[in-house]
Amino acid sequence: MAADSALSRLLSAPNRLRKAIGSNFYYSFLFLPASKRKAITNVYSFARILDDIVDNDLTGRDPQAELQYWRDEVELCYLGQPSTAFGEELMMTIDEFDLPKQPLLDLIEGMEMDLQWSSYQTFSDLREYCYRAASAVGLICIEIFGYDSPRTREYAVNLGLALQLTNILRDLQEDAARGRVYIPLEDLERFGYSEQDLKANVYNAPFIDLMKYQYKRANYYFERAAAVLPEQDRAAMVAAEIMGGIYHELLEKIGDVQFDVFRNRVAVSKMQRLKIAVKIWWKTRFGKT
Repeated sequence: MAADSALSRLLSAPNRLRKAIGSNFYYSFLFLPASKRKAITNVYSFARILDDIVDNDLTGRDPQAELQYWRDEVELCYLGQPSTAFGEELMMTIDEFDLPKQPLLDLIEGMEMDLQWSSYQTFSDLREYCYRAASAVGLICIEIFGYDSPRTREYAVNLGLALQLTNILRDLQEDAARGRVYIPLEDLERFGYSEQDLKANVYNAPFIDLMKYQYKRANYYFERAAAVLPEQDRAAMVAAEIMGGIYHELLEKIGDVQFDVFRNRVAVSKMQRLKIAVKIWWKTRFGKT
């Protein structure tokens, strides 16, 4: 079926490595032990498979059927009977780190929301999407990192929301071109900026005010994540903290260009990402900046 050909394209070793190296997530993995790095890579690859099913526009495909294919594969993994080579890898990661099933299924449901909805009326609606698309991944990752306090799950949820909201601001133009609006419609109305304005890449005072509001919301979740992370789990969460540091820098860069993401492709350079990773690792390890 179509999912089989997608699997062979996505999981060739060079392709996996290229995607990882080009990603903000790669620098978070650098300081993990090999076994945890492999497990995180498997989770990351699973998320990429689902994301590409929804985003790649290939004639003759049935994205809903492909997502169901992977929902069934997750169930088979928990029965010890995966049907694909990647399913075998995922099952080993599930078994080694005792990963809960629900966040994997939540992630699939998040991708299904992209097929069902092109916009969200309220932030409450959008938050549910962000939880499924990003916080669910965080809840999987902390099981691999290892933690003691239940509050670390709250940390993972809040950090996931912050990362996804930052992605939304960065990818505003690209998503609008696909007909997707991830800024809550109630916020567009509040600031007098229409969906048509967004799809036409109108950069004006109402847009700047709208983006300032979204920026503050994303920043709130970064701050909330930092506030709830238990000290006893801080060292274990170093990879997550690096990820958060890189994405927070990305959010700051969006502010630095006065939120004009239409004419600026905002990114954190590889050197900056590496510096952030080393700084956070050093601070976590030695308590110094």
